[in-house]
Amino acid sequence: MPRYPVIVIGAGPAGLTAGYELIKQGVRSIILEKAEQVGGISRTEVYKGYRFDIGGHRFFTKVGEVNAIWAEILGDDFIQVPRLSRIYYQGKFYDYPLSLLKTLKNLGPVASALMVASYLKAKVKKRLNPSFQAETFEEWVTDSFGERLYKTFFKTYTEKVWGIPCSQIRADWAAQRIQNMSLKRVVINALFGSQNAKSLIKTFDYPRLGPGMMWERCQELLMEQGTVVQLNTEIVRIEHQGTFVTKVIARQVDPAGALPDRTLELSGDQVINSMPISTLVHRLDPPPPPEVLEAARGLKYRDFLIVSLIIDRPDLFPDNWLYIHSPEFRVGRIQNFKNWSPAMVPDASKTCLGMEYFCSEGDELWEMPDSALMKLAAQEITRLNLGVQRQDIEDGCVIRQHKAYPVYDGDYRRHLQVLQDYIETFENLQTVGRNGMHRYNNQDHSMLTALLAAKNIAGENHSLWDVNVERSYHENFTDEEWTKLRQTSTGPAPAAPPLPTVA
Repeated sequence: MPRYPVIVIGAGPAGLTAGYELIKQGVRSIILEKAEQVGGISRTEVYKGYRFDIGGHRFFTKVGEVNAIWAEILGDDFIQVPRLSRIYYQGKFYDYPLSLLKTLKNLGPVASALMVASYLKAKVKKRLNPSFQAETFEEWVTDSFGERLYKTFFKTYTEKVWGIPCSQIRADWAAQRIQNMSLKRVVINALFGSQNAKSLIKTFDYPRLGPGMMWERCQELLMEQGTVVQLNTEIVRIEHQGTFVTKVIARQVDPAGALPDRTLELSGDQVINSMPISTLVHRLDPPPPPEVLEAARGLKYRDFLIVSLIIDRPDLFPDNWLYIHSPEFRVGRIQNFKNWSPAMVPDASKTCLGMEYFCSEGDELWEMPDSALMKLAAQEITRLNLGVQRQDIEDGCVIRQHKAYPVYDGDYRRHLQVLQDYIETFENLQTVGRNGMHRYNNQDHSMLTALLAAKNIAGENHSLWDVNVERSYHENFTDEEWTKLRQTSTGPAPAAPPLPTVA
């Protein structure tokens, strides 16, 4: 039975970062990955030379160590990309994040007046009841922006993403991802200007061939240094004696089906996990107590699929991506991959769009055959009047992604606490990353938890669950703040962070 100092489960950004940091410490590890390529949801898929993301990933962080890793791995293969994303709602485009004055202008005088009145009503209500604490997404957004703006720009899209009513989504999600607006500040800045007003970052960094380029390069570096990255390998069982993991049993499959499955039995001094925490506890042998298994079953995930369409047009809309808030369309977001990097499209006379649909395994969308999904995506892109005619669509493919997003429903916090308390009793098992901690972490926070887990193995003492997932994701900076951030960055220039309400 092969023995490794560290066994890492999962080869997404978290798992690969753990392996990368361990190499710096001179520690040998093996990384086991169920899929046939690295990167997790940060991978880049390829179809007939067209490259596309599973959602679109900008590279932004305020964590210097993470920035340094990106720079070390990819170096000059980062490009700077002009940033533009808008909301499409009832045939009109709105800036995103929302610019309040432009939004009101677009809505027209009557709707604008009603929206401002709704906003002011929410502010008066908040002042009269300062002790009120929003429990749900619906309450938080209504309390912050007013009921009309909530129903216009938040409700439909958010329910597309999560598949449950906003009244069942925890306020944690909104507080973490949505920037509050001050009508007073917006009006003052519009009328009188500001010497150093906060404004949006205009560019972001991106690997030339998509985010998968980062993790494929990382895989190469790890293997050159002696770290084993074992693909097509699923965890079957994790044996433990009391609070100490003694053995990891995995099954390796041949994707071509030419060879029989192979069972791997590995022992290790330490285990770092990044597969879903609910899956982790079900792989433990002996099994956890019934209340832990019940909590694991209570955690929910949202799945995702993307229909990539190859369009016989050199240019379409200028955005990197569009949010589709109009309820009559099932598509939630549209990526224009050529606007992320020209190298994502092998033929400059073509465009590749990613039609993103949020769904759950077993529901109607997920179970649709690829041909039906292609037909749906083609119908919707032509109905959206974005410059695409039916005859322009040449080809495409469908990619499904399980467990793309941990759901913040009303019970998730209680269930997660049970799992956290149980996992923390183990002496040599740490869990990291988005699904490993059931937290809607961005790529940099997933990497940070893995980095700290590796440092713990080296003798440091970091509480992974205290990693500040509530830090600002917003991309508003003053000129001074932005200059300072770029000067102190040890890696590529920070890019705009992932947007609020984005899956």
